[in-house]
Amino acid sequence: MKSKILREYAKLIAQKGVNVQPGQEVWITASLDQPKFVEVLAKECYQLGAKKVVVDWTHDKLSVLDSKFMSQEAMNETADWEVAKMKYQCDVLPARIYLDSDDPDGMKDARQDKIAAQRIAKYAIRKPYIEAMDNKYQWCIAAVAGKEWAKKVFPNERVSAAVEKLWEAILYTSRALTTPIENWNAHNKNLHEKCDILNSLNLKYLHYKSDNGTDLKVELLEQANFLAGSEKSLQGIEFNPNIPSEEVFTTPKAGAAEGIVYSTKPLSYQGALIENFYVKFKDGKVCEVFAEKNQDLLSQMINMDDGAKMLGECALVPFDSPINNSGILFYNTLFDENASCHLALGRGFSNCIKDFDKYSQQEFDDMGVNTSMIHVDFMIGSKSLDIVGITKDGAKVQIFKNGNWAI
Repeated sequence: MKSKILREYAKLIAQKGVNVQPGQEVWITASLDQPKFVEVLAKECYQLGAKKVVVDWTHDKLSVLDSKFMSQEAMNETADWEVAKMKYQCDVLPARIYLDSDDPDGMKDARQDKIAAQRIAKYAIRKPYIEAMDNKYQWCIAAVAGKEWAKKVFPNERVSAAVEKLWEAILYTSRALTTPIENWNAHNKNLHEKCDILNSLNLKYLHYKSDNGTDLKVELLEQANFLAGSEKSLQGIEFNPNIPSEEVFTTPKAGAAEGIVYSTKPLSYQGALIENFYVKFKDGKVCEVFAEKNQDLLSQMINMDDGAKMLGECALVPFDSPINNSGILFYNTLFDENASCHLALGRGFSNCIKDFDKYSQQEFDDMGVNTSMIHVDFMIGSKSLDIVGITKDGAKVQIFKNGNWAI
């Protein structure tokens, strides 16, 4: 991919993604296979006035080795320096950029049971710091074309051609090929207009039905809004948390879903693919799951904590989205979740609540914002998906018809 185009993409991430402020620290998380793009991105952050750019490098192969050879006790330990690092982040509130280029199957040989136990143990330590930073800083997840990922998406191409085709797909669906900043200004405007319409309807429920067997009713929170595109931190700084993004989403009421929903795309979870699955809800919680591939991993996921069995997000994405119309299965949640409608199990978004800055964590819990160590999106959109909204006075409004917006 031409260096000029990649510079414009890096500028989009730094300027419209996290919106780096003069004097602010920037922390980038990236895989070891992306040194060149990280260098380009760091330069863009510095040109916007970043005080310093810190890079946290990750590598799936090392994580697999850790899971195989490290003791569970050592994996579960949270060292003093890790606590100090979290405290430091709470104090300085760096802008966080997460670059995703990982192989979708990169963790398939890992000990998932040990990784799950590690997450549970570490979350007990991390939770107060996560809550202390919630909504106070800018963050953005964006993608970079990795070799293994590219070969997964384009298996019949040689590596160099696969990487080039994946870059083209990333940049096209991220609206970054021509005038990226202007594209995102217009895109945010369109998404926010959809939110205004939905928020004016005073919806109490969403009822999902599809030819594949999906029949699910979800209760919404009275205090919640639909959000989309750019958001604002409690410091009043606008940022775009996902590049790309096509979704209009809200946080439903925890423990208030009934019925069954079928996946329409594979789910990449902890570096492994869960495929052809369904999730059934009774009395608001998951009561049954089935998957043709990696059912054990799906069962493990919903048992991470009590909140993992409840919904934390309802996201509306038209079937005729740029990502879905590309005809590419990305095997990557950032893209596949923006191809069609999706739900998320686990943690809800407190910033969906009206006047969210006025409430404590306990008040969010009391009103029904789900709490969990996980937030996992899975795709349910299809060409036959209908979504009917039921208002507080009992009226029915067609929100989606045949997979696309009806409003």
